[in-house]
Amino acid sequence: MVSVEVKPVTTVKNKVTIKGTKDGLVFFMDDTCSFDELLTDLREKIEHSHQQILTGPLIRVSIKLGKRYCSPDQQEQLTQIIRQKGNLVIHTIEADVITKEEAFAERLKSSFAIEVHTVRSGQVLEFDGDILLLGDVNPGGTVRTTGSIYVLGNLRGIAHAGMKGDAQAIIAAASMRPTQLRIGDVISRPGEEWAETTGATEFAYLDNGNMLVAKMNYLSRIRPELGEKKA
Repeated sequence: MVSVEVKPVTTVKNKVTIKGTKDGLVFFMDDTCSFDELLTDLREKIEHSHQQILTGPLIRVSIKLGKRYCSPDQQEQLTQIIRQKGNLVIHTIEADVITKEEAFAERLKSSFAIEVHTVRSGQVLEFDGDILLLGDVNPGGTVRTTGSIYVLGNLRGIAHAGMKGDAQAIIAAASMRPTQLRIGDVISRPGEEWAETTGATEFAYLDNGNMLVAKMNYLSRIRPELGEKKA
């Protein structure tokens, strides 16, 4: 009986696939390998293969990154390799992912509301996200949100921010004289700090489960991440 040794067949997946279209070339980048492996395969194809299509007149190149996120520096590394061929011109670089800045911008559009009116006694204004109220909250009026509350007017009613437990939410007002403030599950009623109008915009926030009130110029120290989100 003759024994036959069967060797496994190893299939090497291309890290870079180049396809021609009527508009030029499309470089499909594998989004599962390491970035170094991607660079190595791209360099191999540019320098040692596909010579028939990588020579001649100018050709527009589109780079498809798939679900891979590439930083600007990594994108530059890819384009530098492709530009070794003088006839290749980078047209677009596309990915099926978005940056943190783009994600926040989308979140901001869907979760930030601007209301222009006065919340009168008996009225309840409720929103999922952050809200900017250009008006007053009269005694007996209520504003409730899952995010933060910004009142560009007199806050003399009830404000409840972070309804779903967001302890980082704040309540800010041009004139802070509320009937009641609430952030998450922490409730604070008017104290001596609100007995007289200071003339300065103030905000309430939580610190170790306690509600505190500070002037607006301290916001960048207490909640610096609010500014970083919009940078």
